[in-house]
Amino acid sequence: MSETVLLSLEEARSLSLTVLQHNGFSPAHAEAITRSVVAAQRDECHSHGLYRLIGCVETARNGGMDTQALPLLHDQAPGVVRIDAQRGCSLLAFETGLPMLIDKARRQGLAAMAINRCFHFSALWPEVEAISSQGLIGIAMTPTHPFVAPAGGTRPLLGTNPLAFSWPRPGGTPYTFDFATSEVARGEIELHRRAGESIPSHWAMDAQGEPTTDPTAALSGAMRTFGGHKGSALSTMIELLAGPLIGDVLGHETAPANIEGTGKPLHGELVIALCPQAFLGSDADYHLRHADTLFDNILEQGARLPSQRRFEARERTRRYGMSLPKALVDELNTLTN
Repeated sequence: MSETVLLSLEEARSLSLTVLQHNGFSPAHAEAITRSVVAAQRDECHSHGLYRLIGCVETARNGGMDTQALPLLHDQAPGVVRIDAQRGCSLLAFETGLPMLIDKARRQGLAAMAINRCFHFSALWPEVEAISSQGLIGIAMTPTHPFVAPAGGTRPLLGTNPLAFSWPRPGGTPYTFDFATSEVARGEIELHRRAGESIPSHWAMDAQGEPTTDPTAALSGAMRTFGGHKGSALSTMIELLAGPLIGDVLGHETAPANIEGTGKPLHGELVIALCPQAFLGSDADYHLRHADTLFDNILEQGARLPSQRRFEARERTRRYGMSLPKALVDELNTLTN
């Protein structure tokens, strides 16, 4: 078993801020990124936790984003907020536009926020939970670089294209899901490679289009969509809604930043907020409580709700701190030198 290191939430936060600020990120960007990766690590979402700082710093060093960019907020239409990230990380852009998005949704029932020209690397659930924490329903989606073959294909074309949803629950944790439309998040394959572990053969294909259990071969080949043609269709929907609809690029028109400076890592994100009170008026509380009967019936069957394990992990971290591979902490510390 690999050696581990125990960090408190404050230690994890301090490490993240130090890594980012040492590598040229403005205080505002460093804080926004840290809030996301520490939240993921706190909830034991390892593929989107502190590990993501490595790729974030590498992208910045290769000129793939502007670490000092100030997002530009546009009141695009009565129900639309537009944020030009100006080649910066999506997280600060999201936080910049969130108050206007919430205000529009409360006044009109629903509103959308388009984030353009952003570098996006993070989990989506912290964003939709920021919306549900305000009593609204949150939906978010974004395309990624072309790592995934469409159902029936063998070559990368689609992104892992995650979709997230969060429903507020009075007096309880929200009902939240956040999943890639690929069989697994690409970060999971990368973590298996780092650990020297094989992957299930249905996750990906090698460069010859054959199923593989080798994570290195998978990363140079093509990932699969979940559920065959169903995941492929959902992935295509996300490409369209968070690409052409908001005036941004498709996933296959992007590429990771590289040392040669030829990468094109920027793309778009679409965030939607819906207000139960605007839809239902004084009946909103009743119908939100009614919705809980669905969740109760799921649990009564012995099934679990999405994010249930994440909320349990959050409590463990609060009590005992977070356990990380020592090799990862050592690598992060080298980024501060």
